[in-house]
Amino acid sequence: MTAALTAFAAVEHEIMMFALVGLLIGGLDDFLMDMLFIGRAVWRGLTVYTRYPRMTAATLPPPERPGPLALFIPAWQESGVIGAMLRHCLRSWRAEDIMLFVGTYPNDPDTIRAVAAVAREDARIRLVVLPHDGGTTKADCLNHLWPALLREEERTGRRFKGVILHDAEDVVHPDEIRLFDRMIERFDMVQLPVRPLLSPRSRWIAGHYADEFAEAHGRTLVLREAIGAAVPSAGVGCCFDRDRLERIARDRGGMPFDPASLTEDYEIGLHIREQGGRTVFVTMLDAKGGLICTQEHFPETMDDAVKQKARWFVGIALAGWDRLGWHGSLRERWMRLHDRRAALAALVILAAYLAIPAHAAVLLLRHIGLLPPPVPSPLVALGFQVTLALMGWRLASRAFWSARAYGWPQGLLAIPRTLVANYIMMRAMLHAMRRYVGQLKGGGILWEKTRHIFPTLHPPEAHAASL
Repeated sequence: MTAALTAFAAVEHEIMMFALVGLLIGGLDDFLMDMLFIGRAVWRGLTVYTRYPRMTAATLPPPERPGPLALFIPAWQESGVIGAMLRHCLRSWRAEDIMLFVGTYPNDPDTIRAVAAVAREDARIRLVVLPHDGGTTKADCLNHLWPALLREEERTGRRFKGVILHDAEDVVHPDEIRLFDRMIERFDMVQLPVRPLLSPRSRWIAGHYADEFAEAHGRTLVLREAIGAAVPSAGVGCCFDRDRLERIARDRGGMPFDPASLTEDYEIGLHIREQGGRTVFVTMLDAKGGLICTQEHFPETMDDAVKQKARWFVGIALAGWDRLGWHGSLRERWMRLHDRRAALAALVILAAYLAIPAHAAVLLLRHIGLLPPPVPSPLVALGFQVTLALMGWRLASRAFWSARAYGWPQGLLAIPRTLVANYIMMRAMLHAMRRYVGQLKGGGILWEKTRHIFPTLHPPEAHAASL
């Protein structure tokens, strides 16, 4: 009995130390990013914005070379949302020089009919039916839109200036075309913020996406650009220089997007930077003070959230390690490590949750005399104190960014929602590991669908979020 209790205490100690070191490293990583962001914000506030006002859509200068833009929308089993999404785009961009290319599959007739109905209403829609059944991958669908763009250029004699990506459930901003038209003249990829829509039906599961994107697109992507690291594409609300895509397609046998990737959007931003291209993350207000961003509903059920995040983990944290490696400067490698730490973070958090009841049991056993008292360790005690302080800072930071995007009630909710986010992350990583092992064994890469919702919102109300 004594030997068993001693072994239990030893295992509890190892799990606790693993969790402690992991939480300490992750906390320091986030704390350093926070300090750099705060330092940058203070410096710009004292130097740049004392001399120049912040640019808004109202003061954005017109493009030097106005040109047509193309919008690529991959649509697999999207009959419930694609019609409303396309009509919203067309209403928002009545006067814009844009063509919408929608990729569909022959075994998805409902989506084809929904797109065709809108195409009959507006000549700016191009319905593209892939030559094979779906679903495949999002990249495969996008790749079949590229030759459709080339055929349109040949037919009209007009060369597109840029290619925008959006998903079938996105709520677009009326000013984004003007912004892209101007900024794509200077950069090879322009990314706008993504702001999840809050759902009263899913305050905890869908709500945790709001917390994560508020911080990622309020702090992390801004900092990446500021330190000179590549800005990855979010796959929506982004625009690529048409000539840059053509060069990438030429290198890949005519395909600008890698069909073997589950996160082709994330990868292409890094690939553009490796080629010497320029990527930028643009945070700008419209004339009414709202953020120019892409809004959308994120998964509202546990299973859908796990599937979506598992796809991200496979593409970025697991397969991304093999596919993209660790190229670039020290700053670039730091950002790639930050992106790929999710796999280890899930294990660390699981260890921490296991260590809490195990440590309580050990304390009880010591209190009743079944285990000897612990050997004092000042270093471990200091580690606990620093880790707790970093955890408090992290929760406060998460609350701040959510409050900045959605108001303080949501900011306060972000703190307990961290528990939901952690649970989803652990389940998603387990699902991701199973998928990744299946891929390594030769299994196919499929488009694992989640259910989408398009909100019934008046356009101005849909973009009333503050910066």
